[in-house]
Amino acid sequence: MILLRRATPDDAPVVAELVTLLLTELGGAPAELEAVAQDVLAKEDRTAGFLALDEGRAVGVIMLSEGCAIFARGVFGQITELYVRPDLRSAGIAGRLLAQAVAYGRERGWRRIDVGAPRQPDWARTVSFYKSNGFIEVGPRLKLTL
Repeated sequence: MILLRRATPDDAPVVAELVTLLLTELGGAPAELEAVAQDVLAKEDRTAGFLALDEGRAVGVIMLSEGCAIFARGVFGQITELYVRPDLRSAGIAGRLLAQAVAYGRERGWRRIDVGAPRQPDWARTVSFYKSNGFIEVGPRLKLTL
């Protein structure tokens, strides 16, 4: 049975492990992320994470960040990471994590949740998942590293 719970700074090692697996799958070469995960999870006023646990083993994670913008009509959320271990994909875990994120966003008064999808067409299944959960495509994002 899969249980969901809010991640805390004490969960930084497992959150970092899952995010490292995500970034590796996306083709990145992540550095040590445990300290970063602990710092992010400690910013409870701006971020939130939820873990999916199968008999105590972390099998999925969703990380959220809160922003505020005029185009979003006020506060909104952003999914920064969503990962489910490959052997448990298509078992509804990602959908449950997403539903938890939506409930959290509603509690916070968010007007929307944004997510950056990985490059296409390589990750069409990911985009399809979000679309099947009510998301619409609004275009690519760009970044500037500071």
